Amino acid sequence: MQEPLKIAVFHNLPTGGAKRALYGYVEYLTRTGNTVDVFVPSTANENFLPLNDVASQVYVFPVPKTIGGSIYSYIKYIPPMVKQVSLRDLEITEQKMAEKINNGKYDVVFSEQDQYTMAPFLLKYLKKPLVYYCQQPLRNDAISEVIFPRKKKNLLGSLMGIGSRIVVKRGLEMDKTNSSYSNYTLSNSYFSRENILRMYGINSHVSYLGVNPEIFKPLEIPKEKFILSVGTFTPEKGHGFLVDSLKLIDSEIRPKLVVVANSSLPPWKKYLEKHAEKLGVDMEISALINDKELTVLYNKAEIVVYSPYLEPFGLVPLESMACGTPVVAVKEGGVRETVIHKKTGLLIDRDEELFGVAVEKMLSKDYKRYDMGKKSVKTVQNHWTIDQAGERLLGHLNRVINKDSVNTKNISNIK
Repeated sequence: MQEPLKIAVFHNLPTGGAKRALYGYVEYLTRTGNTVDVFVPSTANENFLPLNDVASQVYVFPVPKTIGGSIYSYIKYIPPMVKQVSLRDLEITEQKMAEKINNGKYDVVFSEQDQYTMAPFLLKYLKKPLVYYCQQPLRNDAISEVIFPRKKKNLLGSLMGIGSRIVVKRGLEMDKTNSSYSNYTLSNSYFSRENILRMYGINSHVSYLGVNPEIFKPLEIPKEKFILSVGTFTPEKGHGFLVDSLKLIDSEIRPKLVVVANSSLPPWKKYLEKHAEKLGVDMEISALINDKELTVLYNKAEIVVYSPYLEPFGLVPLESMACGTPVVAVKEGGVRETVIHKKTGLLIDRDEELFGVAVEKMLSKDYKRYDMGKKSVKTVQNHWTIDQAGERLLGHLNRVINKDSVNTKNISNIK
């Protein structure tokens, strides 16, 4: 039996799937007898799934707004300021956090990403065994600009475009540099692992995420006449693709689309609402609902549709499957590793006509959605629970502490 660990956890995340996954990990590690202290800068979101509920201790480090930090940032960093946060002041704060961790009696550090820099500055100041969970390397905005171009074709627009490319290039360099300080990097899927290796030349180990079957579970409630999409209301999440696909279904049988988003890009939301109305697609948007309400929606929906562009992993299909609701998803990114085609859902190429046909097929009376839903629940229970994900993570944490004593049973991805 392994001795309990004392683990320091870092994150600087917003709301969303990465924070949900981290909450599950911390809850599991604490529940299994380990001491888990969480270190966050004040810029982290601790209102959404607060870790104080499940961690041993949470330490919050204020990120000051100093004139010196801002000036220095303009010299050293591009971009120097992100959402009014000076990257220089953020780095100094994370350096102080690393010093406190280094001086503590921690066996290992588990670091999540930073919403401003992806790989956090913290990594290069740590002297403890370190496991860095890289959900994905920094993405550029090419997809957003193709889906929802906003730059005007004039001198100002051209300059903005050049500036954007410089920011992305420097951001990639910063992310790559900070990532290189990791002793041991984890990725959430083989798709992500390949991207990390391709972009940064860094090997990583796949440690699949999981969902909490005590939260996301089948309920004895009737289905209603709508399909559900869950994800941030931004172009990359593919809601626009769904609207264009549903438009191709005959209006007499076209389903209502309910979208649940934790946040949104206002111009995109406004555009897509008008676009859906123009195409005759009935779309309803809900924001910031709690887990209980979300589980009810998963259960009431006839199917869940999922079409983000190159999503690294995606918890939504697993949450839906755990509730017994099959998924129709675009066949790209990490979703290819979770949804089993024709068993727990359908995986379709990114083609509006093909996707619309798949949705129509899944909603037809003679299609075996009920059987598919039952298989979905069993698949999640067998492979994708938060306890199974936590066991995999714990195996990696122990491995980095003592690489000469590897428990390969615990770090296997899917048993």
